[in-house]
Amino acid sequence: MTDYNPDKGYIALLGWSLSAIDAMEKFDRRYLIVAPSWAKEYAEAHDIPFLAWDFERLNEKSFEIAQTLKEMGIDVAVPLFEETVEWAGAINSVLLDNPRLLGQSMLLRDKSLMKRRAQLGGIRVGIFEEAHDRADVVRFLRRVNQTLLKLDGDTNDPIHFKAFDLAGCMGHRVIRTADDVDSIPDEDFPALMESHLDGWEFAAEAWIHDGKIRFLNISEYVRLGYSVFVPASPELEALRDKVEEEIKKLIKAFDIKFGFIHPEYFIANDDVMYFGEVAYRPPGFKVFELLERVYGFNAYQGMVMMFDPKTTEEEIEAFFPTPVKDADGHAGCFGVYPRNRVVSKLSIPEETENHPYFEWHELSEPMESKVAKRSAFGNHWGLVYFHGEDAETLRDLLKAQEELDFYV
Repeated sequence: MTDYNPDKGYIALLGWSLSAIDAMEKFDRRYLIVAPSWAKEYAEAHDIPFLAWDFERLNEKSFEIAQTLKEMGIDVAVPLFEETVEWAGAINSVLLDNPRLLGQSMLLRDKSLMKRRAQLGGIRVGIFEEAHDRADVVRFLRRVNQTLLKLDGDTNDPIHFKAFDLAGCMGHRVIRTADDVDSIPDEDFPALMESHLDGWEFAAEAWIHDGKIRFLNISEYVRLGYSVFVPASPELEALRDKVEEEIKKLIKAFDIKFGFIHPEYFIANDDVMYFGEVAYRPPGFKVFELLERVYGFNAYQGMVMMFDPKTTEEEIEAFFPTPVKDADGHAGCFGVYPRNRVVSKLSIPEETENHPYFEWHELSEPMESKVAKRSAFGNHWGLVYFHGEDAETLRDLLKAQEELDFYV
């Protein structure tokens, strides 16, 4: 598309995402992809506006990229991945002449700083500490269980270990015994440790402009790291008002005026909501694509609108649908990981392929026969997509996929 609206912003997308590029090609805003140099050849071959930049840790060159984009006329930078959130904060602090945006981005990247800021904002969180080595983890595990009045011989309550700046499930481990600590690689330190919260875990996605929520989705996890569907079931959607109030607290605590956030929560048995963490970039497990399947709007375009200072109220009102009411059923996906240690081929189970809710999959034949041990919750081999009218049927279907072999 070349028919851009001159009254709208010139957008820099930080990171390489074909879904985001496709969305911008169909949108009315001029855009530039800022991504590592390995994508340059593909971008040039497909006439994608491109600027090479390697997103290492922020350093003295961070001001250089901000100045380059400012000279090009870029209005705002949008982070597509966890690794580019700080870069977007640094760049936007220059483009929007707001130095606080860099500090804000660091709060949204460092899980320990994030928890402390949430706690200062009066948001309920579990017990947490920072870990710099394995001895810190063992000490925290013992202290938490001592607090819970566990006796010798009792089974420990687990703790959660999360690398400070890794995305989503990557670097997230459940620690139950001192022996579990030995499996943590050195590169995952420093990290956040937190107590286990019992309850219903779920995620939300909020598009924010002028400090207000413009569209709120609730994503229901069937099992963290394996499956999710949108919109949530009627049981979870019944808590929408409570979820919205908690997200408003986040917006206030983190002083968020624009953009997109992806927080995770736990609802305890007494209906009290506890804050897990929040990301300032699109969620994993293709939730944006699932939303487009049921609502018809492009979530990447919606995110860009939230970042663009030239977006109008009329444009926002015309773009977003009514949550839940306008949804065409429920869409979900399951992340496949081989259950066998040695595999030879892809084999979609008949009960999956023949189910009326099954739509398609993105799995491919295995590149090698030996299956590496799964690291924490990450490293699925691809997603299987479903769509249907009934949330309970879809939830049961996604749960059932955990017992099936897609690779044999």
